[in-house]
Amino acid sequence: MNELAVTLTGRFVMLTPLTLDDVTGLVHAASGDRSTFKWSLIPDNFEGMEAVVRTLLTDRDGRTAVPFVTRRRESGEIIGMTRFLALRWWRGRPYPDAAEIGGTFVAAPWQRTACNTEAKLLMISHAFDEWDVQRLDLKSDARNERSRRAMERIGAHFEGVLRNWQPSQVDGEEGRTRSTSMYSILPSEWPTIKARLVERLQTT
Repeated sequence: MNELAVTLTGRFVMLTPLTLDDVTGLVHAASGDRSTFKWSLIPDNFEGMEAVVRTLLTDRDGRTAVPFVTRRRESGEIIGMTRFLALRWWRGRPYPDAAEIGGTFVAAPWQRTACNTEAKLLMISHAFDEWDVQRLDLKSDARNERSRRAMERIGAHFEGVLRNWQPSQVDGEEGRTRSTSMYSILPSEWPTIKARLVERLQTT
């Protein structure tokens, strides 16, 4: 585990560093209503999830990602997974100068709840307040309207659609490319976005 791995704790959720011990809990979280998982490769079996976790741990060890499991704080139950990825450095510091939040899935009962909102608040706060990043990326398959609306509700800035940006992660589209909607948050925008997220949590 590298030095970037931390536990982020809020009122409703904890984000804990991903380990192989979390595979069973992640399979359970991914095995309910999967209707919103269309746009990502999220296995619902042990072998597939273990392969995903091993890949993410390799990325962590290579300092290109910081993966977390999302847990309900009161019970410790695993309800999803998320990560920082595409870490970039240019100021010669131990912390990234830019990063992306992505690779997120949340079990159906906890989508669009305080748990999901707080997880985003914890991660964005960590990126700007602890790492002092100069840019934070969020992106999605351009066809994923639900994800795009969620980024816009946060207040992320839409930068455009990157055509044929990466391989599709949709089941049945192996070998095809996808266009990606790119959003970003800059340090000057963070206070307004933070206030918006805090307000949403208070009214949830």
